[in-house]
Amino acid sequence: MSDTAVSWSGGKDSALALDRAVRGGARIGALFTMFTEGGERSRSHGLPQEVLRAQAAAVRVPLVTRDATWADYEEAFVDGLDELRARGLRDVVFGDIDIEDHRAWCLRVAHRAGVRPLHPLWQAPRRALLDELFERRWKARIIVVRDGVLSRDFLGRTLDPTVVEDLERAGADACGENGEYHSVVVDGPAFTAPIPLVQREVHTFGGCSFLDVGIAAATPASRSTA
Repeated sequence: MSDTAVSWSGGKDSALALDRAVRGGARIGALFTMFTEGGERSRSHGLPQEVLRAQAAAVRVPLVTRDATWADYEEAFVDGLDELRARGLRDVVFGDIDIEDHRAWCLRVAHRAGVRPLHPLWQAPRRALLDELFERRWKARIIVVRDGVLSRDFLGRTLDPTVVEDLERAGADACGENGEYHSVVVDGPAFTAPIPLVQREVHTFGGCSFLDVGIAAATPASRSTA
C-alpha cells in the first residue's frame, strides 16, 4: 500500500524530489497541489488543473487539491495534509533545496497535520541537482520568468545545460530558487507517458510573465513495457 505523498508544484524540483524519494524506497500514493481560490490555476506556477491532473495520471496516482487565497493558504494546506493522512499517507515529500524559511514552514504545517515531512533535495548543490535532473532524463520547460530579471525569450525553452548557462549569464540562479523562473515537467522516469503540452499566450501578473499551457486534445498511449 502506498504511504507517501508529494507536495507537487508540477515543476522540476518537486519532480526530482519525487524521483529521489522513489529511489529511496518510497511508495507514492498521491500528489498534492494548492490552487488559487477559484481552483483554476496552481498557486505556485499558474498551471491549469488539466496539466496537473495529466501529470498525476502519468504517475498513476490521484491528485489531491485545495483552493485558497494567500490569507488562508496555510489553513487550507493543513486541511489537505489532513486528507492525505486520512488516506494513509503518513510521509509528505517537499522539494525545497536550501531556503531555511521554506523548510521551517513545511515542518510547521506537517507537525500540525501529524505527518512526517521529507526533504530529499535539502542542501544539495543547486547546479548538481540540475545535472541529476538531466541525467535522470526529466524534461522540463520554463513557463514563468520574473520580469526585470529574465527575458520572456526564456518562456517555452526546455531546460538543458545550454539553457542553464544562459540563465546564469543573465544573472539568475541556475535552479531559480530565488523565484527567477518556474518550470513544468513534461516527461521523466516516473511518468508512464510524456505530457502532451501545448503552449498558448503569455500573460503578466505580479511582476512575472506566465506562459499559458494546456493539454493537447489527443493523449498518446502509455509507453510499452515490452
